[in-house]
Amino acid sequence: MLLFFIGLYLLTTIAIGWWASRRVKNTQDFVMAGRQLPLFIAGSAMFATWFGSETIMGAPSRFVEDGLLGVMEDPFGAALCLILIGAFYARRFYRMNILTFVDFFRIRYSRATELTSAILIIPSYFGWIAAQLVAMAVVLATITPVPFYWGIMLCAFVVVFYTYIGGMWAISISDFMQTIIIIIGLVTLAFSIGKAAGGIGKVVAAAPAGFFRFFPQGDFNSVAHYIAAWITIGLGSIPQQDVFQRVMSAKDAKTSVRASYIGGLMYLSIGFIPLFIALAGRMVYSEMQHADAQMMVPAMVLRHSSAWTQVLFFGALLSAILSTTSAAMLAPATIIGENLVRPYFKSISDKGLLHIMRLSVVGVAAVSAVMASMSGNIYELVGQSSAFSLVSLFFPLTLGMYWKRASTVGALASMIIGLGVWLFFEIAGSSLPSLLYGTVAGLVVMVAGSLIWPDKVRKI
Repeated sequence: MLLFFIGLYLLTTIAIGWWASRRVKNTQDFVMAGRQLPLFIAGSAMFATWFGSETIMGAPSRFVEDGLLGVMEDPFGAALCLILIGAFYARRFYRMNILTFVDFFRIRYSRATELTSAILIIPSYFGWIAAQLVAMAVVLATITPVPFYWGIMLCAFVVVFYTYIGGMWAISISDFMQTIIIIIGLVTLAFSIGKAAGGIGKVVAAAPAGFFRFFPQGDFNSVAHYIAAWITIGLGSIPQQDVFQRVMSAKDAKTSVRASYIGGLMYLSIGFIPLFIALAGRMVYSEMQHADAQMMVPAMVLRHSSAWTQVLFFGALLSAILSTTSAAMLAPATIIGENLVRPYFKSISDKGLLHIMRLSVVGVAAVSAVMASMSGNIYELVGQSSAFSLVSLFFPLTLGMYWKRASTVGALASMIIGLGVWLFFEIAGSSLPSLLYGTVAGLVVMVAGSLIWPDKVRKI
């Protein structure tokens, strides 16, 4: 019964994507849903940006092992990112008539900066997409006899098909429906397992001392790791094409700002539900103490809930991951077409560009599937992808928007040196998060390069 209804649910989701694909007439429809989304759909789309495997499977595993301090990155950092986008970026982005946020670097700096940022941003999505493929493969392995690696290949094929035909219209409409269903599924499961554990008060009281500590201990090392956790997604996911596409898909600038706020608040509140489910589940199922923490919530659903709750939860979970992965695949494919191919083929038609973007989805999926096969930790894959964009692109983007003296040399140096420093400490090892070294280096080089080698003419 479970497999039948999950299959039916996924087919329905794909059918919605197919129906929505009829609205895709050009690249703007494919990438930004024609910039026509009303608030309630735009808000759910912002919420669904990252609400997938890492929030429902990755974060709960960290929560039960490390307490509240273990999930500063997600959901806290992810919610912070959406709120910051609404406060400082959405309105400015929306007023620019551009297809990718990488276009900003060409307008603000130079073609060389655009090319460099495009080359840097594309690989940052591979880890993110790989995390979603891992999650879908884990879920399939939990409810079916499909082996993990074959599950990755199967999931990659399904997502490529969905993304290829639907574009942002299909993603946005599916996000709205899946947001409703995933909330119902999570609340139902939380109520059921919370009741079995004796209620919220008993679950909280049974947690170890210091489990809910929000601030770190006073030593420098703890504070450094705490800051790194907040900014990994909190700042690192701001210079990302998938967020940009969702901002630009709203019907006007005011809607894009409000949708960002709504998405952030929803992410923070709803993101606590999987954490509670995992904590209560550890009390109810003590034998799961040594099981794979990433499979905890799916395993509890299978063992504890009714058949209809299982259908609701797994169908919504798979579809949420499908939607997140689809948008993540669309983002680098858009940049490949708009910023790497189009400048060298200026006579290419809009239809031809749309075809290139769709083909690029296939290539992105292939690389991500290989990464998924090499690493099975969802939370770490997501963190690596956000750190990549933070150390290389956050300061050129932000200072380019708000500092008149930001220059091309400063931006290029920040991209290259920030990334290089981060990679060096990732390989060499350090007691402090390598992310912090790369972030500080990127900021210092951005400011110094801009002051020493200013642009003769500021474009915007």
